[in-house]
Amino acid sequence: MRPDEARARLGALGFDDADAETLFEHFDDAERRGKLGHGYSRIEWLETQDFDPSAQPRRVATFPGFEHWDGNGALGYLTLAAICETLIGRPPDPVRVVSAERCFPTGMLGHWVRRLADAGLVALLTATSPARLAHPEGGEPLVGTNPLAIGLPNPEGEPIVVDVSMGKVTHGDVLRGAARPEDLVPFGGEYAHKAFALAVGLQGLVESFVGEEHGALLLVSQPELDHFAANLRERAAGLRLPGDS
Repeated sequence: MRPDEARARLGALGFDDADAETLFEHFDDAERRGKLGHGYSRIEWLETQDFDPSAQPRRVATFPGFEHWDGNGALGYLTLAAICETLIGRPPDPVRVVSAERCFPTGMLGHWVRRLADAGLVALLTATSPARLAHPEGGEPLVGTNPLAIGLPNPEGEPIVVDVSMGKVTHGDVLRGAARPEDLVPFGGEYAHKAFALAVGLQGLVESFVGEEHGALLLVSQPELDHFAANLRERAAGLRLPGDS
């Protein structure tokens, strides 16, 4: 799918121009970074789903250091985009936790923490999904793949962006036929219990804020020190670091 076709098909789904561009930026970023399960193939998937393209997320509670959002029928991509825009426009002082209920699908989480890191903010984001990972010993799926993403700003250049799913493959790769459903297991081989434990912990963490419906939890902070990314890149001497294209 070409970029112009991707934009046209998003518009044909009924999104207004601003939301269609927000979605395109996410899918195009994933496509360019080789995360094809979160790229243009997800537009084809959206064309098979039932949703309200006019729905808009709502911020429903605000406290010092904490906000709670409701996806309100909007796609999770658009909920996270609205949250990021709010945080960039009104940065935390010094830290803010944001929870979002009914926030699904959330896509490539690295895209969102990169936006925040580019604005000079440290960000940690996780999100839940339908149960897709079984216990390493087998059985029915118990928890989602529950990715974890961390964005670390770099005043001297590119941020460092860590984005790890707890699955050996992504559900997106299964949807696009690049992986088999039976490959969607906790990563790590004989050490898969570690990935499964992380998936369990992240599932419980998010659900403690949003309940059993799929949601997201974000922690954002002004960095006290912002030298880590630049120093690591210098010491890595040109080696590929997490989040590099």
